[in-house]
Parts: sequence; C-alpha cells; structure tokens
Amino acid sequence: MTDRRIRYGMVGGGPGAFIGAVHRMAARLEGRYELVAGAFSSEAERSRAMGAELGLAPERVYASYEEMARLEAGRKEGIEAVVIVTPNHLHYPVACAFLEAGVHVICDKPLTSRLADALALREKVRSSGRLFFVTYTYGTYPMVSQARELAHGGRLGPLRVVQVEYAQGWLSNPLEASGSPQASWRTDPARAGDGGCLGDIGTHAFHLVEYVTGLRTTAVAAELARFVPGRRLDDNVQVLLRFDGGAKGSLWASQVAAGEDNALRIRVYGENGSLAWDQEHPEELRFAPLGAAPQILRRGGPGVGPWASGITHLPSGHPEGTLEGFGLLYSEVAEAILAAREHRPPPAIRVATIEEGVQGMRFIDACVRSSGHNAAWVRLE
Repeated sequence: MTDRRIRYGMVGGGPGAFIGAVHRMAARLEGRYELVAGAFSSEAERSRAMGAELGLAPERVYASYEEMARLEAGRKEGIEAVVIVTPNHLHYPVACAFLEAGVHVICDKPLTSRLADALALREKVRSSGRLFFVTYTYGTYPMVSQARELAHGGRLGPLRVVQVEYAQGWLSNPLEASGSPQASWRTDPARAGDGGCLGDIGTHAFHLVEYVTGLRTTAVAAELARFVPGRRLDDNVQVLLRFDGGAKGSLWASQVAAGEDNALRIRVYGENGSLAWDQEHPEELRFAPLGAAPQILRRGGPGVGPWASGITHLPSGHPEGTLEGFGLLYSEVAEAILAAREHRPPPAIRVATIEEGVQGMRFIDACVRSSGHNAAWVRLE
C-alpha cells in the first residue's frame, strides 16, 4: 500500500522555540505527516540536539537551511514540504531555497519582513509550480468558518462595520532587555521587519477580518505606538479601515494590554444583523438578526451549517481550540499536496496562500507609512 503521508522537514523550531513545537504537534494530530529532516537552529550543535530529541536520522539533521535544501533535493525519498518557523527576516531566503529545490512551503506569518520581498516571493512561487501556504491559523476554527458562512451567505445583509481586536499583555515590560529569545527578535527591526506588534499579531487580526467578511481593505489610517521605553518597534497599533463597497472598520492590536492573554475578538455588523466571535471562547458564535433574539451557536450543535460541521472533530461539549485548528490547517495542506503528488485537481481549502501572505504585507507596509505621516489615509498598494 502506498504511504500517503507527507514527508516534511522544518527550518527553525529548535530548543526552546514555542511555535515550532506547536507546528510539530499539529502535523502529528491526524497522522498525515512524517518529520524526516530539519535545520532547527543556526547553531549546528543546537540543531543536532533537537534532531536527536525528535529521533531523526543524524544525516538528515543539517547545519544550515541551504545544505538541507540542496541535499534533500538530491534524495530519492527527500522531503515534499518544508515548514518555516524562523524569525521573519529568514522567511524569504529560506522559502526561495526550497522552492528552487522543488519543495512545497508552509510558512509562519507574516510572509516576510518587507513588502518588496513578499512581492518577489510571489513571483518565485508562481514560476516554481510549487504550493505555498501561510499559517494564519484562526481561519480553521469551526465557528470562524460558521461566521464566514453567515457573512458570505447574506444572512447579515450588506456589511457596514467591522471591529477586530487582538490584545496580549506579555510585552508590558521590556522582556527583550532580559534576553528573552521570543521577545528579542520580535522587537528587533532587523529580524522582525518594520512591524512589531503589527506584524506579530496585527496581521492575524487583519487576515481574520478579510477571511470572515470577504471584504477587501482599500485604505488604512494607522497609529503605531511604543509604550515601553527603549523599544524599537511598535507594541500597540490602532488602525481605521476602509473596505471595498463602502464598509468601515477598526483594528486594535496590543502586546502591552496588561492582564490580557490572547484576546482575539471580531464583531461584524450588517444591515440585517451581526455576529461576534472571541478566540478565548472559540466554541461559541453570537448571531443577532435585526429585530430578533440573539442566538448563541455552539460548535457541533444545532443551527451550525455543513461547512463548520464538516471540520468538527469532537462532539459538542468537548472543547476544541488552538491545536485542533492548527491540525486542521495541516490536514488541508496535506490534501492539497497529495492532489499535486497524484496529479489531481486541487481541493477547496481554507488555508491562506501566497496571495493572503502578500496582502498581509501590504497591510503592514500601509500602516507603517500611514503612522509615519500622522495617521494619514494610505491606500494598500
């Protein structure tokens, strides 16, 4: 019987890296992947230690991503996909190396550290014929799919107002000064890019808005702030949004919201009703038709459409959350890669591609330019 698992490798995600471990767990959830190679750190010894911990063959644990791309491309059973979980500035060169080696790419967000690199990478993807995915995870939550179904299906009527916020408090103090690896690169323009909080979590909120509503952002008026003394990148972002069709919105993202953990929330208001979803209570979606009593739709419960029901793993009352969302993302990517392997038409999936990645970088670029001109309105290029 042919093994239908996806052989994959990882760049980044070494010892102490939170997000790399999450990606590996998600890939294991449904048994669709086999991790066979990695360049887990820019330090060869740390990469070898991570590979040994994960039980990989020593000859497939590499000292650099360049070596990994070159040697895996020459193996008969080399990797089919690479997962990139490095700081932002490495996304572009790592992705290019593996696309040139004929490997599909699964890349953490944001797509790159600069818009120019994102646009160049899109051309590289198009010419390579390889698949490219960006891990905007929240679109794979069942009740986010239900929200999208309501918004796209006309249940809210023409959309008028969208409010989204993503509040964390973990950078309320200057953790980067204490040597925290997670804080250090996220607050370093050379590694994170032009946006700090904006790129790290603001792009998640932005993607959620466009994914749920189907609206396209045309212009932003943004103010980026640095509240912690000495910090080099923004830790709080407030943005007004204009959408095609005339709808308006606002986005707030903060990593200095003391007392908040991972508070991603979205509210969408249309002519005929509204909806609201809160990531810290992901099982529920509030749907309020105009002139009628609000409804609380629960994952796996009555009133939930086939799209959301189709990606529900557990019975109602057995909570699903971040790992399940990540797992579904990886499962859908596996279907797309298998279709390419077997020369079948690509399946319909919810996972962000290079296009959504570029749109996220347009958003960052426009916000930075707007903030630099006293929150003037700036169109997305």
